[in-house]
Amino acid sequence: MAKRKDDFEKYLERQMKKEEFREAYEELEPLYTLIKEEIRIRLKKGITQEELAKRMHTTQSAIARFESGSVNPTIEFISRLSKALGAELKVVIEMQT
Repeated sequence: MAKRKDDFEKYLERQMKKEEFREAYEELEPLYTLIKEEIRIRLKKGITQEELAKRMHTTQSAIARFESGSVNPTIEFISRLSKALGAELKVVIEMQT
């Protein structure tokens, strides 16, 4: 697994030198950070996609679509997600220097 991670990091480093790729990557970074954190918490708590969906009053396929990054979630969805996980939702907007 470490070899794959090293290969990916080298690939990403090369791609980040391309302005168009870097801009797209940076634009999607907040969504993928949210997805990674949701999956981390869900797995740590032993919650399946189906159980999370029940807690959110949605479908397992909606959770799968979110986790795959194929949908852009609403704030309302993210709020229900955090409550269903027993997590605190924090939104921060910081001024860039």
